[in-house]
Amino acid sequence: MGVYSVPEAARLTGVSSSRIRRWLRGYRFTSGGSARTSAPLWQRQLASEDSLILSFRDLLEVRFIDAFRRHGVSWKSIRVAAECASEIVHDSYPFSTRRFKTDGRSIFAEILQETGDESLLDLVKSQYEFKSIVEPFLFEGLEFSALGIEPVRWWPLGRNRRVVVDPERAFGQPIVDPESVPTSVLARAFRAEGSIQAVACWYMVDSKSVEDALEFEGLCAKAA
Repeated sequence: MGVYSVPEAARLTGVSSSRIRRWLRGYRFTSGGSARTSAPLWQRQLASEDSLILSFRDLLEVRFIDAFRRHGVSWKSIRVAAECASEIVHDSYPFSTRRFKTDGRSIFAEILQETGDESLLDLVKSQYEFKSIVEPFLFEGLEFSALGIEPVRWWPLGRNRRVVVDPERAFGQPIVDPESVPTSVLARAFRAEGSIQAVACWYMVDSKSVEDALEFEGLCAKAA
């Protein structure tokens, strides 16, 4: 299923480690002079009291939650939306499902009736608004199984590039396809040698794989 520590998830998604921990573990806060607790936003596949480990589906859900927060959707509405969407699509990770890709706007329309949150209203009223936040960034690189609703791979640079995050390969770490060499390994080798052709020769990969690995690792470094 892919295994990621919080720092690894932060590197791959561009979401800070502190925010990921809050979303997955919940947090305490004070409101009106009273101590309150905010529960985790969803139940992790790899739940553990001792360590916070994310699965591939957790990783993708973090990306979606972050996109909605950046759009201005309130935390309260995201929580209600996650609960309602889970019931509608019958999946504990609703935002990264094929069903949400095809029916996300109508799903939000149902949720809007319950929350009344104006930040969701834009996504419901405007087809352009919904497509601008959901489709280009979040779904462009996701690959779904032929019959299932769950995503099986994530191509962070797009389907026409060589970098893939596949939970069934290399424990879900970013690799180049088809050679299956980790992008981090190729990037470190390039920093040591300074030659794409030399690295491609050492690891017996296409030079295009090295180029895409360097671009991906560079984007991760900027997002950190």
